[in-house]
Amino acid sequence: MTASTSPLDLDNQLCFALYRASHSVVRAYKTELDQLGLTYPQYLVMLALWQTDEPQGVGQLGDLLGLDSGTLTPVLRRLEQRGLVVRRRDEHDERRRLIGLTDAGHDLRALAEKVPERIAARFPMQGKDYHLLMAQLGEIAQAFDAER
Repeated sequence: MTASTSPLDLDNQLCFALYRASHSVVRAYKTELDQLGLTYPQYLVMLALWQTDEPQGVGQLGDLLGLDSGTLTPVLRRLEQRGLVVRRRDEHDERRRLIGLTDAGHDLRALAEKVPERIAARFPMQGKDYHLLMAQLGEIAQAFDAER
């Protein structure tokens, strides 16, 4: 069988290559995150909160993670039900909700710190190649985000 050169073949689609790679990596994270009792979107929210260690507005979190409020709100609700975050009104702006870590949310960080290391160990590239890929993916996202 000969390789097709049709621009519509799956093997010629950048979007499909990115989708497959992303799907595989997220599946690997799922295995790790199940041990923490987190879904992947919940993990992303926790990473954002651990990064600043300060309460953040729902809009800030959404912008940082690329999630709209319709997606983010149920994730935050479940994290709050688990006792990992607390949602409260901003003292300076009653319309704004701030999301902060609880003690349990802070404590979970110690367990989560091993996740990136275990995922990185499965990656087919290390060192400079890994960092180059991260930079290239950032450039791709930025280029396509600029078009919105």
